[in-house]
Amino acid sequence: MRCPFCGHPDTSVKDSRTTEDHASIRRRRLCGECGSRFTTFEHTQLRDLVVVKKNGVRVPFDRNKLAQSITTAVHKRVLDPDRIERLISSLIRQLETCGDHEISTRTIGEMAMQALSHLDAVAYVRFASVYHEFSSVTDFIKLIQQLDHDQGNG
Repeated sequence: MRCPFCGHPDTSVKDSRTTEDHASIRRRRLCGECGSRFTTFEHTQLRDLVVVKKNGVRVPFDRNKLAQSITTAVHKRVLDPDRIERLISSLIRQLETCGDHEISTRTIGEMAMQALSHLDAVAYVRFASVYHEFSSVTDFIKLIQQLDHDQGNG
């Protein structure tokens, strides 16, 4: 595994353990060149998925792209990293077992928003604002009012 800090092509595994849901393996790694430590996750892939974008273009599903979107949404929120990883793994398992190997970006976005709405309201609003391409404060207000209503506060 290449070091993400210095690019050295060989790193060593210092610790391996399964995640709580036993869906992936978490590995702590050490770079022998620069001494940096980092974590990787190893996941089982059930099938190859194809993402159908809004413009009809089909591209291979990229787990890292989904993970980055979720990570951006939860940035600076006080959430257990393992819980976030479980959420991402759960979303991917749902996609892999839904029956279709072609999944629309709309389906992926809706599933991610649903999962985030149960995890953290701020992360949900962040993700939704990008997914729905909010262009005004009114868009945020409407979403927050709907979220408040759905949670029984309105």
